[in-house]
Amino acid sequence: MLTAISRRGLAAAIAVALLATGASAHHGWSWAEADQIELKGTIREISMAPPHPTLEVETAADGMWHVELGNPRQTERSGFVDGTAKVGDAVIVLGNRSLDPNEKRMKAVRITVAGKVYDIYPERIRAGG
Repeated sequence: MLTAISRRGLAAAIAVALLATGASAHHGWSWAEADQIELKGTIREISMAPPHPTLEVETAADGMWHVELGNPRQTERSGFVDGTAKVGDAVIVLGNRSLDPNEKRMKAVRITVAGKVYDIYPERIRAGG
């Protein structure tokens, strides 16, 4: 039989585990492949809203992709700010795609718009990237 104290401790441990699982599912890189790919397409939607600015990029070969950038401050530090790109602009995205091959989602480490390079995660760019 659990005492009131041990029940509270168990409830707290479960709550912490659930929060940690939710955070790791969204943040970090565990959901993405280690290898990086290059995606070329046209920006169809831009969101600069937290927790991560995103692009919806349409490619000729694979259709629509969801591209996550860094958190808003990190994305801004790269120079990519509201108004830098617009819907209809061509974009090249270097990043890590989802481990789920059926999911067209990637985390960008670098984006290039109109010849200007924005290194979102410069420390993660692979040699030759």
